[in-house]
Amino acid sequence: MIRLPRKLYFAHYVIGVTVLVYLLQNFSELFLGYDLPVFLGAKINQFIEQGQLWRLITPVLLHGSLIHIGFNMYALYSLGPNLERKYGVWPFLALYLIGGVWGNTLSFLHSPNPSLGASTAIFGLIAAQGVYIYKNRFLLGSAARPLLINISMVILINLMLGFSPGIDNWGHVGGLLGGLFYAWFAGPSFGIMENSFGQSVVVKDDTQPKLIFGAGIIFALAVVLLRVFLF
Repeated sequence: MIRLPRKLYFAHYVIGVTVLVYLLQNFSELFLGYDLPVFLGAKINQFIEQGQLWRLITPVLLHGSLIHIGFNMYALYSLGPNLERKYGVWPFLALYLIGGVWGNTLSFLHSPNPSLGASTAIFGLIAAQGVYIYKNRFLLGSAARPLLINISMVILINLMLGFSPGIDNWGHVGGLLGGLFYAWFAGPSFGIMENSFGQSVVVKDDTQPKLIFGAGIIFALAVVLLRVFLF
C-alpha cells in the first residue's frame, strides 16, 4: 500500500505536470490523430540543428506509454522528496533540469533516433544521491558503504537494461554525468564542528548552485552549437 505524503514537495508538482502532459499526448492522438506534444518537444536531431534548443529539456515531460511514465514517475516519487529535503526546492529543480539537458545533449551527439522520457533526469537524481552519500560518508558511518554499493548496482543494472531495443542509453549516461557534475560542485556537504556546547553538524563548503547550474547549461548548449556549426 502506497502512503500519501504528509507534505507536498516540488517533486510532486513535477509529477503532476508530467502526468498532465501525458494526458495531453493521449487527447492529441485521440482528437488530432497524432501526438502533437511529441512533435513539438521530443528530442529530434534535425529540429535541434535548426535551432529548436528547447528540445534538450522538453523530452523529460513526454512519454511513450503508460509503463514508461509509470516507471519514471515512481522513481521520481521515491527519490525526489528525499533529495529535495537535502538540496532545497530550487537547487533540486536545477539538478533535475541538468540531468535532462545533459542526457538529451549526449543523445543528440551520439544517437540519431528521436527520444523522450524523464529517465535522463531520473539518472541525474540517482547520481546525485550517490554523490551525497559519498561526500557525507564520514557522518553516515558504516551505513555509507552498503548504500553506495546499492546505488552502483541500480545504475549498472539500468544501464545494462538500456541496451535493449528502443531505449536511449546515451540519454541515461548523459543524465548520470549531469547529476554527478551538479551534485559534486553544488550538492550539500556536512561536517562536525567542536564548540563549547559539544559537537554540531555544519555545512563544510559554501556552494553556489545557481552558478553551477548556469555553467552546466552553458556547457551543454556550447557543445550542441559546436556540433551544429562545425560538423
